[in-house]
Order: sequence, then structure tokens, then C-alpha cells
Amino acid sequence: MEIKYDQNGLVPAIIQDATTKNVLMLGYMNEEAYQKTLEINKVTFFSRSKQRLWTKGEESGNFLNLVDVKNDCDNDSLLIQVNPVGPTCHKGTDNCWGEENKPSYGFFSTLEDVISERVENKDTKKSYVASLFSKGINKVAQKVGEEAVETVIEAMDNNDELFLYESADLLFHYLMLLQAKGFTLKDIEAELKGRQK
Repeated sequence: MEIKYDQNGLVPAIIQDATTKNVLMLGYMNEEAYQKTLEINKVTFFSRSKQRLWTKGEESGNFLNLVDVKNDCDNDSLLIQVNPVGPTCHKGTDNCWGEENKPSYGFFSTLEDVISERVENKDTKKSYVASLFSKGINKVAQKVGEEAVETVIEAMDNNDELFLYESADLLFHYLMLLQAKGFTLKDIEAELKGRQK
């Protein structure tokens, strides 16, 4: 792999969790740090403050186990995918931005959070979600069944707009049902991944 180091002999290394795809930190490598990373399969940086090689976790035990290294289009920065052991930041947080390193499903994760928030709020007069949850799991499950039937009916017609509308309703109510049963998309992902074996 060709790497273009800067005038100080360094290249930025963006560290990404191989599973969650969250960015954990940014560090710098020189050629020696890069080679040591490949050799021991633990991310090693060149510490600019200590002016020496530094394997992340050498003191804390919070290693970054190497999964993959990619070079960008200009060969002047690295994307390093890892399996982190413990928190990445020296302040004890999952990443250097103080965020939790949890899987994200983009907008669907936001939607899960909104559903959870509305269920906890329990304002049945203002929230459809809270109102449906207050009627119990049987009503939530029944609504998923209704939306599934409507989606199937629209799938057999030629109106893509109605099909997408009903598909969105089905997915929304399914997310509600998952939460009513105490699960999230993460649990579904785990189940599907388990079937790949």
C-alpha cells in the first residue's frame, strides 16, 4: 500500500469501529507505527507529545484490535477499522467525542428513540404512539397485521405511491411492536447475522 506521509513523516489515521461504523478517534502514524500495527494487529500510533511509538491500550488495556486498513484516494490518510476493547478515549468514553459507541441504523434509530420517548411520556391525548401502547400489546400487534395486509394489497396494484405509504406504516408499527416486546432493530440484526453461519 502506498502511503504519502507529510513533511514530518506522519499520516492521519481515522479509527472506526468495524461493527458499528462509528468513528472512535484520530491519531497519527509514521512508517514504523504503521508496520508495528500490521505486525501485532493492535493499532499503534506515533505520539507527537511523547515523540515515540504508542500502542493504544498499552497502559489501560483498552486496545484497538486491527480488522482492516484502507488508504484514501490521495494516499495521504488512513481509515483503520478495529474491534475496540473497552473505551477508546483516555477520558473513559467510547470515543473521543464523548458519544456512546452503539450501532446506528440512521433515521430508523432516531425513530426508535422517538417511539421510546413517547411511550415513556404516556401523553395519550397528544401522542398516537402512547395511545396505541396504552391499549396493550395485542392492539399493537393487531395494527401491525392490518398494515401488513394493506401493504400486500398495495403491492399487487400498480400504485407505487400507495405501496410506499403502506410500507412506511407497516415498518413504523413493526418498530412499535418490537419495543412492546422489549426488542430493537439491534436484536433483529443479531438474529439475521446468526443465520449466516
